[in-house]
Amino acid sequence: MSTELMSLPQQAPAAPGTSATALEADNASKPRRPTWEIAQFFPEQGSWTENDYLSLESKLGHNIRVELANGWLEVLPVATEIHQDLILYLVGKLKAFAEPAKLGKTSFAGIRVRTIATERKNYREPDVAFMKSENAHRRSNETWQGADLVMEVVSGSPDDRKRDYEIKVIEYAAARIAEYWIIDPDERRFRVLTLDGDAYKVHGDFAAGATASSVLLPGFAVSVDEAFAAGQ
Repeated sequence: MSTELMSLPQQAPAAPGTSATALEADNASKPRRPTWEIAQFFPEQGSWTENDYLSLESKLGHNIRVELANGWLEVLPVATEIHQDLILYLVGKLKAFAEPAKLGKTSFAGIRVRTIATERKNYREPDVAFMKSENAHRRSNETWQGADLVMEVVSGSPDDRKRDYEIKVIEYAAARIAEYWIIDPDERRFRVLTLDGDAYKVHGDFAAGATASSVLLPGFAVSVDEAFAAGQ
């Protein structure tokens, strides 16, 4: 057999980067969409259980705030600078009032508070939570069984406003949380709700120039102007 018949045709060497360029072009041609395949590893909305929720942190880490409400997972908005400043101010005021007399424990956004508004166990992460000393047995390092006082700083979207002003009013009352403060940066107002039987009543709507006061903790008060000035 001749040498000519045995020789194979020579291919020109590929230009450097050709393969990578082809892959980039292929990826660019694909439609952009969420990675729905990942969703199959999680329960459907409406089917989340307490165990599903509590194991979520091991999968997603500490960088996401979510609440569990009647089998639905609710992702909370990222806090703004004003939101964070108000939380820090309120936590500071509450700790300064409660700690010297050992009245109770103050915590802030991130602690899970279990509420039982239905047969399912719901979990909320109030911006500020307070538990009286006599109820310390209801606290653990990772979750609280209810609370005695909670505060929420309202975010701007309609869904978030409805959650704080309507849904959580019902849920926190059902969980027997004695006092609920709603701090509204858009309205520049504090609303303090106190438990009266099975529902809340408005203790006061405190606007600019007023001082919001507590029924649960006599003597605890917050200047509305000072609080919002802390968020500027």
